[in-house]
Amino acid sequence: MTKKKKKKTLVKKSIRKKTATPRKKVTKAKTKTRKKAVKSVKKVTKQKKTKTQKTTKSSMREKKIAEIKKNLLSRRENLLREAEEALNILPGEINFPDMGDQATAESDRDVMLRLRDRERMLLKKIDEAVERIENNTFGICEECNNEIGIKRLAARPVTTFCIDCKTRQEEEERIAEGG
Repeated sequence: MTKKKKKKTLVKKSIRKKTATPRKKVTKAKTKTRKKAVKSVKKVTKQKKTKTQKTTKSSMREKKIAEIKKNLLSRRENLLREAEEALNILPGEINFPDMGDQATAESDRDVMLRLRDRERMLLKKIDEAVERIENNTFGICEECNNEIGIKRLAARPVTTFCIDCKTRQEEEERIAEGG
């Protein structure tokens, strides 16, 4: 090659290098900016999905709690109606000629009164559960302050303990009884 050709080639290479280098930097800068933008968009999308999932879970939980409240109030009304009917039916002290009949009647009366007492305690628990629903403290374990599972609440709406705390409490009671 001649000197002129060599010089031209060198000049072209240097021009390419000079022009190529800034282009690459611009491209890299744009790429970095694009990547950051994509990451931020993905992050925002992920946050929206998470919020949506939390909102969906919380709204589903709220719907279920509203349904539980409705069931509690219905159960309360039924218990009150049955208690009123039972009081009307409950016989006073009647003297039977046979001692066996007298004992059977008293035993039946005691069983009925014991059942009514249990229902009275259940009514108290139902009222407390409805009050907790209205105060937005329903479904929170009294011992560990964690959420009580919705399945447990549906099965036992008057509960105040999560399954772990209740299991632990029952184990302690069993040990205390000597069993």
